[in-house]
Amino acid sequence: MPIVRSLLETDLYKFTMWQALLHGHPGAQAEYEFACRNTPSYPLAELVDDIDRELDHLCSLGFGEDELAYLRGLRFMKSDFVDFLTVFRFQRKFIRVHAEGEKLVIRAIGPQVHVMGFEIYVLYIVNELYFRRFDHQAAMEEGRKRLQEKIALLREFEREPQRRHSFSFFDFGLRRRFSGEWHDEVVETLAREVPQHFKGTSNVWLAKKHGIVPIGTMAHEYLQSFQAFGVRLRDFQKAALEDWVQEYRGDLGTALTDVVGMDAFLRDFDLYFAKLFDGLRHDSGDPVEWGEKALTHYAKLRIDAHTKRLVFSDALTLPKAFSLYRHFADRIQTGFGIGTNLTNDMGIPALNIVMKLLSCNGQTVAKLSDSPGKTITRDETFLAYLRQVFNHPAPAA
Repeated sequence: MPIVRSLLETDLYKFTMWQALLHGHPGAQAEYEFACRNTPSYPLAELVDDIDRELDHLCSLGFGEDELAYLRGLRFMKSDFVDFLTVFRFQRKFIRVHAEGEKLVIRAIGPQVHVMGFEIYVLYIVNELYFRRFDHQAAMEEGRKRLQEKIALLREFEREPQRRHSFSFFDFGLRRRFSGEWHDEVVETLAREVPQHFKGTSNVWLAKKHGIVPIGTMAHEYLQSFQAFGVRLRDFQKAALEDWVQEYRGDLGTALTDVVGMDAFLRDFDLYFAKLFDGLRHDSGDPVEWGEKALTHYAKLRIDAHTKRLVFSDALTLPKAFSLYRHFADRIQTGFGIGTNLTNDMGIPALNIVMKLLSCNGQTVAKLSDSPGKTITRDETFLAYLRQVFNHPAPAA
């Protein structure tokens, strides 16, 4: 059974970024590369042949009429973009897989609107192939036990005193899931058992299947691309946010803050953007410090923080989410995107894999994360220049 069940089975923010870039920068060329940030139990290079077969299958797929109708039913998806998807096919020539010793190398190079979509499929293909070599039955039993423990934690948490704003969380675990079967079971179980807290999934196919809300706005690659779109480097964040505002006119209003760090983001996130965006998403650095900076910024702009939302999505567990909720929920709305801990908490160490944008239009792009291990570039000279432009200090040696 092929791993990719539908082209709709990707994160919502892939579609939203795809639409914005197709409309704004249809000719952009881009390069994406796979990386594993931790040490797997066996070399990922052993998966090359299986990955090739799965990518052949991916490139044979198109969107079904019911899937296109579902996308048309999302008010922020525009008809011309969905028309484009009616004829879209991934092109095998744009993605290559090979081994360099024990290292797995996957690169997608070509028109950005043709290669940007590979990322999520590649990541969950690699994950599922990797975990097939472990004891499936034992992992599923452990996963179910841990999922029930999470549901018990939620019910215990409900006995705490009410805060001003309610607690809600979402599934952000598609890219690093144990398997498609398990992901489906997790989402179905949470939607049935704790619908008062579980408010959606980034997985568009599962959102459609289970009748829940698809969740997502933008990722780092969207903002990074603007480093190569001909605007002054100092202005790339403002250009990206402005294009987003013009594309979505008030929908999808959660801005990602850590492409060049929270401090630099807030210098660009002026009253205009702070009023237009519904809130901010945290993905690196200390979450409490980040949230306090956001609240201070809203206060300085004289914006009522109760009308805004902070979404946390960095390596979350439910206990971490509860702690952050307790800290912030009397002052601002919150949301929690939980990934690997929901969809790959099986008693087997998870892979920390990514597939990131490295260049656009022949120019290096980079991410200056608030967590040093998440900084992404292959050109240290450009990274140093980016630090200088945005006054972002290098991490201590």
